[in-house]
Amino acid sequence: MQDEIRAFLNPLHLPEGETPAQGAWRDEAYLRLTDDVSRLVELADGVVEVLPMPTEEHQDILAFLFDAFRGHVERTGGKVYFAPLRLRIRPGKFREPDLLLVQDARDPRRGSRFWRGADLVAEVVSPEGASRDLVDKRLDYAEAGIPEYWIVDPRAERVTVLLLEAGGYVQAGIYPRGSAAASRLLAGFDVAVDALFDAANAE
Repeated sequence: MQDEIRAFLNPLHLPEGETPAQGAWRDEAYLRLTDDVSRLVELADGVVEVLPMPTEEHQDILAFLFDAFRGHVERTGGKVYFAPLRLRIRPGKFREPDLLLVQDARDPRRGSRFWRGADLVAEVVSPEGASRDLVDKRLDYAEAGIPEYWIVDPRAERVTVLLLEAGGYVQAGIYPRGSAAASRLLAGFDVAVDALFDAANAE
């Protein structure tokens, strides 16, 4: 992993020995790194995590979900974004959610280099990163105070919608094929689960 990180840092032309060791990364070094690489990279308490390259299936599902959310929130003054983007959970921890939504397009939590919060985030689960999306990010997004978290699982073909209550997430609903995944935050918004997963198989 350290050799891979050094390779990412080559465009920065850092002198030999200035690449932080795993466990010693800090915010500014991470931000410099992610300014210059083409992979999704996260920071978890001093450790840089290089995320798996998204598959075509992942991208098709994410594109469908993005279009669905955008069609809803832009009518009411909100905005939706997709990765790459940097969301700071707290100093020393950054995530790159697949999708980030705010209900006000002028949301002041958008900084020049990273986001400081969101109203809703979503992750499309990849086989290599399942525990990260299902466990680690569930804790992280709750810590960041994000009201709603969608977990889209192509293998299980279901969508889990989580709501923030008392500092932790509770299940608002688990939606398999044949149902519509509904937001509690966005009144009147839902997504047909069949159409969402069929988007990955469309010609």
